[in-house]
Amino acid sequence: MTIERVTIFHTNDIHSCFDNWSQIVAHLKAERDEQTLYLELGDHADRSNPLTEAMVGRGNVELLNEAQADFVTIGNNEGVTFSKDQLEALYDQATFPVLLANVLHADGRRPTWAKPSFVHTLKNGIKVGMIGLTAPFVHFYELLGWQVVSPTDTLAEILPVLREEADIVVLMSHLGLRKDELIANEFEGIDVILGAHTHHVLPTGMYINDTLIAQAGKNGAFLGKIEIEFDRNNNLLYRKEATLLDVSNQPTDEATDLLLADMKEKTSAILHERVAVLPKCLPVQWQEKNEAGQLLCDALTEWCGKDIGMMNAGVLIDSLEKGTITKGDIHRICPHPINPCVVNLTGEELEETIKRALTRELTHLELKGFGFRGKILGKMLFTGIEVDYYGESIRVLGQPLEKGQLYSLATLDMYTFGYLFPAIAESKNKHYFMPEFLRDVLAWKLKQIWT
Repeated sequence: MTIERVTIFHTNDIHSCFDNWSQIVAHLKAERDEQTLYLELGDHADRSNPLTEAMVGRGNVELLNEAQADFVTIGNNEGVTFSKDQLEALYDQATFPVLLANVLHADGRRPTWAKPSFVHTLKNGIKVGMIGLTAPFVHFYELLGWQVVSPTDTLAEILPVLREEADIVVLMSHLGLRKDELIANEFEGIDVILGAHTHHVLPTGMYINDTLIAQAGKNGAFLGKIEIEFDRNNNLLYRKEATLLDVSNQPTDEATDLLLADMKEKTSAILHERVAVLPKCLPVQWQEKNEAGQLLCDALTEWCGKDIGMMNAGVLIDSLEKGTITKGDIHRICPHPINPCVVNLTGEELEETIKRALTRELTHLELKGFGFRGKILGKMLFTGIEVDYYGESIRVLGQPLEKGQLYSLATLDMYTFGYLFPAIAESKNKHYFMPEFLRDVLAWKLKQIWT
């Protein structure tokens, strides 16, 4: 029996957290050989980091180039937090192919910067076939001018061909663990699913049928490693194992350290651009109505072209001091990749939402996810809506709330996801404003008032 060895390193959901990135790169450079691949599974970029914001993700690509990434797919942070033009240009200087099978132009053309799949032949002759798939945030992609198609339909089309061509088949998935499990149950012929999106930590992976699923958490806490042994004589995969490596205490990579330092200097210069000059301090208090928060809530409502709006005070992380306000200041206090949104609610649903917003459960919630990058949600602020302390008296544009009336509410897209406000999440009529973020609305209003 002739055994050939293949090693695949993988990262996912770095989210522009570079605390361990240099150590990861150092380990990759030290350990890789001609039978090694390094695959990146998406959400490497996150615009809550000033470096990614200032360099529009191009710095992330430089870092992946230095890490000698072999193949990359995108996550939702690359796909729907950059404008279409920005994503089109993101990988111009990449030294690696981007594998992405289920995102197309609106007219069905495949983007020039992406391939649906690829068969890579290693030095030992083993052929590794890879497919890239990302989470189908259909409505968001459509608003940005993309078409995102069903991952499973795409997989059903590509997998049989790839299985014929390759010795080992790897799915590069930014779909989330639950979807990866369903795929492993539904499809035969996938040897390894390298996962992302849901930030699961799978120390030794998990096996479903003949498929090994691996995922390495988030923020670069771990470097994933897959070790495969392939029986050349019988043309079959003999062994596959997944491990997670904590490299945080290992030496750093000098070239990566220098690159990060250079990026920080460029970021400082870019974000130093003036937005406004404030004649006074605009303090932020998460559990109180405050001028900065109310200004943003009013601006959000105006931006969306509506008369009523609501948002939590906690989306502003810090106060704005008197004097010159720069792009960096705006990003620092409002780093979230959150878009303005309009939802239609009945008066009854609006009342239910307002009363839930006033509970301690929500005002003191230390939220993680849905685009929120702050500490706690804080007090709910309103525009065009007057609410007493307990929500027993609610007036909309000076009139008592009518349960049977339909209201069009300007708010934040993060409320349309998950469990925060069920009536908003379940609303059938939502309109998202993209690609602008909440901080763009804040900058627009500050500039308008205090240029």
